[in-house]
Amino acid sequence: MRIATVLATVVACVAPLLAQAQPFPQKPITIVVPFAPGGGTDAIARDLGKQLGDRLKQPVIIDNRGGAGGSIGAQAVQAAKPDGYTLLFVTSTFVTAAATDRKLPYDVVKDFTPIAMLGRGPLLLVVSKQSGIESVGGLIENAKKAPDSLNYVSAGTGSINHLSGELFVQRTGIKMTHVPYKGSGPATTDLIGGQAQVFFATVPTILGQVKGDRVRLLATTGKARSSLFPQTPTVIESGVRDFDVSTWWGIVGPKGLPPEIVSALNAAINESAASEALSKRFVDEGAQAMKGSSAEFGAVIQQELDAWRKVVQAAGIKID
Repeated sequence: MRIATVLATVVACVAPLLAQAQPFPQKPITIVVPFAPGGGTDAIARDLGKQLGDRLKQPVIIDNRGGAGGSIGAQAVQAAKPDGYTLLFVTSTFVTAAATDRKLPYDVVKDFTPIAMLGRGPLLLVVSKQSGIESVGGLIENAKKAPDSLNYVSAGTGSINHLSGELFVQRTGIKMTHVPYKGSGPATTDLIGGQAQVFFATVPTILGQVKGDRVRLLATTGKARSSLFPQTPTVIESGVRDFDVSTWWGIVGPKGLPPEIVSALNAAINESAASEALSKRFVDEGAQAMKGSSAEFGAVIQQELDAWRKVVQAAGIKID
């Protein structure tokens, strides 16, 4: 009896250690996508899920939890156990929304563990064909001649489209009226119809409309020209100083993720982003795959949060 008791005690002590020694992961991983299924972000997340599943030898489940500008999905991951099995797919809106809304129920820096950035690409500055505007210089000239005569649309207050437009206003000294929509779809529809004039749009949102000649492309927003439109100047080349804006995609987890799990996920995500399938998708959208550490991604989040907060503060933007 005494021997049995000793053996039981040994097993009870050793079992947790053996469990901890097992390589990550040991069960399916869920990636929460804080947007509705079917969009460009969802497609990238699903491509990533397949690549990650192949590398980690476990199923990767995509869980769409749209609503409230992405905060519903973010809250679900914030509250999840920090074991690496529940992750959040984030875009630049993760940061721009935080810069705009100080009442969010979470802190994008303190309440999440950055894991890896997947890719990054510019926005496209487009105008309605009815506007008659054919260049960034023409846009600025029109706005100065008739202040507040131009509207710029966005996918919603605090979106990357919104804050890009506000940054443009601040850099050029012009006036434009912001018109927020519930998503990029209706914003694009009104731009094509001529009810709105200007849109700083993501490539997946507007690429088809540009190629179909339904809107006019004036410039791209990155430091360098886009591989999709090498003949199109950047906003900086068009005379607007310090205007370098891009959208990006990445993965974060709940705060407190163990370093060894972060390292395993970071390596697998970097490999996945470099895969032919994901690299091609990024190229097709005028972006490029990224490779870097968790710390580097965390630095990007903090830097962009600080920069966008300055834009928001200068504009006096508030969400009630």
